[in-house]
Amino acid sequence: MKQTFKLGTIGGVPVGLNWSAVVTVILIADILAQSILPSAPAGARWLAALVTAALFLGSLAAHELAHAVVARRHGVRVNSITLWMLGGVAELEGEPPNSGADLRIAAVGPATSGAMAAVFTAAWAVAGAFGASPLSTASLAWLAITNGAIALFNLLPGAPLDGGRILRGLLWRRRGDRISAAHAADRAGLAMGRAMIGGGLAALLIGGWFDGLWLVLVGWFITSSAKAEDRWTDLREAAADRRIADIMTPHPDHGWTWQPAGAFIETVALASRQKVFPVIDAGGGPVGVVTVERLARVPAGDADVTLGTLAVPLQAGRIVGPDEPATTVLSYPPFMGDLIAVVVADHHLLGIVTTENVQMLIRRSRLRLAIPAATGRAA
Repeated sequence: MKQTFKLGTIGGVPVGLNWSAVVTVILIADILAQSILPSAPAGARWLAALVTAALFLGSLAAHELAHAVVARRHGVRVNSITLWMLGGVAELEGEPPNSGADLRIAAVGPATSGAMAAVFTAAWAVAGAFGASPLSTASLAWLAITNGAIALFNLLPGAPLDGGRILRGLLWRRRGDRISAAHAADRAGLAMGRAMIGGGLAALLIGGWFDGLWLVLVGWFITSSAKAEDRWTDLREAAADRRIADIMTPHPDHGWTWQPAGAFIETVALASRQKVFPVIDAGGGPVGVVTVERLARVPAGDADVTLGTLAVPLQAGRIVGPDEPATTVLSYPPFMGDLIAVVVADHHLLGIVTTENVQMLIRRSRLRLAIPAATGRAA
């Protein structure tokens, strides 16, 4: 999830907002001001609505921060926390080391939302006892109820919700097999998401357009996320015990920093099937990459411009060694074109890893699974 607005770092973890979170805050504030909060001067009612919506966003951040804190205690790296339209996302790198860690990381989110519900309930009771304004008590009541609802909703047993992670952890502990447990949680999430979409469409048909539309949106998110997680599970399974060298394209076509673009296009790019090319410096190490699209934009009069000038510099994290685990690059999005990483040993180019390499990894894994069935039919 892309961060549109950076809020800062907490414990070294970047925290930010996706633009859709701003839309949610405005929408919640409008609903509170127009339909939920008691009558009051418009300025006071809107101020209370905006503060309540901001506190709600803070509650979501606390939920995700709890995941992050527990994940880091178990050695799982946290890359970022992003709040968006349907909640928050703590981007974790790697997997929990065991089923117990998986359960604790998952359960702390709903537990935190439940704790927030309890805090706001207590504040609501105290505010009422001391004669606080109806706007204040109504806002605290809404925050208490909403955080309680978030805790319960997140306990639904299907990925990508926390309840799906809890289901995965329990099945992992029972079966001793994380992969099959993950597949089961993903399938549960897929079924749950489809049920929500069906329920939302039914609500739309009987006139509940807002509730129906929201339910369809949440169901679509759960369905698409469950599919993505199931594919990710397949990918990790396919990459198990494999090295970068096992999946890379060896000896790729490449260019040199001093090489004119026109000459490179004529002698290499036109004859190559690659979409992106590493660019090598005088020492033999890759320093950048250039894509077919970038080369195609070079004007005819600038054919003498060098590849070093055109190349996009390589990020340090995109240079990997051949003996690193293949899982190292699985979560990387493409860097330029379909390039995921450049493989280097002793400062010399050995290969590249592309999205096609990753897709081939999955296809070959499925072929291996099909071999016993095919052998059985032949027999």
